[in-house]
Amino acid sequence: MKSYDVIVIGAGPAGYVAAIRAAQLGLTTACIEGYRNKDGEPALGGTCLNVGCIPSKALLDSSDQYHRLLHTLPTHGITAGNVSLDVKAMIARKDQIVRDMTGGIKQLFQANKVDWLQGHGKLLDGKVVEFTPHKGKPEKLQAGSVVIATGSQPIEIDAAPLDGERIVDSSGALEFTSVPKRLGVIGAGVIGLEMGSVWSRLGAEVVLLEAQTTFLAAADNRIAREAQRQFEKQGLEIRLGARVTGTKVTSRGVTVSYEDDKGQQTLTVDKLIVAVGRRPNTENLFAADSNLLLDERGFIHVDDQCQTNIPGVYAIGDVVRGPMLAHKGSEEGIMVAEIIAGKAGHVNYDTIPWVIYTDPEIAWVGRTEQALKAAAVPIKSGTFNFAANGRARAMESAVGMAKVIAHAETDRVLGVHIIGPMASELIAEVVLAMEFGASSEDIARTIHAHPTLSEAVREAALSVHKQAIHKAN
Repeated sequence: MKSYDVIVIGAGPAGYVAAIRAAQLGLTTACIEGYRNKDGEPALGGTCLNVGCIPSKALLDSSDQYHRLLHTLPTHGITAGNVSLDVKAMIARKDQIVRDMTGGIKQLFQANKVDWLQGHGKLLDGKVVEFTPHKGKPEKLQAGSVVIATGSQPIEIDAAPLDGERIVDSSGALEFTSVPKRLGVIGAGVIGLEMGSVWSRLGAEVVLLEAQTTFLAAADNRIAREAQRQFEKQGLEIRLGARVTGTKVTSRGVTVSYEDDKGQQTLTVDKLIVAVGRRPNTENLFAADSNLLLDERGFIHVDDQCQTNIPGVYAIGDVVRGPMLAHKGSEEGIMVAEIIAGKAGHVNYDTIPWVIYTDPEIAWVGRTEQALKAAAVPIKSGTFNFAANGRARAMESAVGMAKVIAHAETDRVLGVHIIGPMASELIAEVVLAMEFGASSEDIARTIHAHPTLSEAVREAALSVHKQAIHKAN
């Protein structure tokens, strides 16, 4: 029986990072991944690189370029004539980016001497992994340690069964070859908002049906209210408290039945995206005699260091508790690899940033004001609007705000919430600040270049103590 120091099952952002880091630390490492792309070719990178983070951002950027050409550049004095849209070319560009990125991981595996085993992995008793290649018979591999990183998949609902044509999940939403005249989205969370934004910018009339009565409940209330206002201003129609009860597909489109506070309603659309969340991939992942423990929601049970109930078996990423974020999974992969190698791996779950890549972008780290108040934590907060930021005005992107929340007694930063231009990049500064236990005064006394978007974060920190320069405190 062939043996490895480490066998990783899954090659998404959690798994491939764990495998590379383990190999860097001198451990013989294999990574099992059976994913095939839409061309039928084996591919690394999991959901994120193939049908998630990377392709969605490619389409978001393409749609943003088109929208700005039509609606923003004329304000700059730039007008283009005979503007046309080639959705197939847009999709082809997205596909090429995916191929380049997944191919890059293959090269990294080769450079770090990670064995990529193409097929299915299943945990057996005694840290034995059954590997079934795409073509061939199963074989057993012995591992010193096993890392499970099998990721997640879109949740399907009985009220809207996928048909791959009219009703699709988030993966299908990346493959439209033309702009639907009217697009429905079930779920107004991160995925629903991003996919809705892509096709809205390209000309679709988009309606989002959200079962919750609160918009973006995970975000800070003030940021969520501003986000809803901006999205509705752009033309996205957001219907809250709308619980989908059924769908009917015809040759002309999809009729969606849903209930809200006004009773039974219907909505007719050309295409329907189901984006109600994701669930962990655990099907056929482990044998019964392995005794791997799952929690009540189907996630693999792990401790703070991502070790399962089986010594030497770890699980990371979307298949365990915590936010389903690629960077969270990657950090867990590094932590676990270092722990296996006898080092002090660690993940600070209090400083994991969240990002929604809409326009304006939304990003936050730490706790929300409503959560802190519910926990009776004494706080002070400060905000600053991008409308007063010179760089944002020059970019014709002067919407949104930065908000800094600090402990009222110690001044330690407890949360930072941003809605505005390049929020995804701005959040890194405050993640680092919180990692070092910074106070709002630390951020306020840090010199920021002028004119930059980051000055809005500094002004928000100044505003915590009513010292902002460019706003009335």
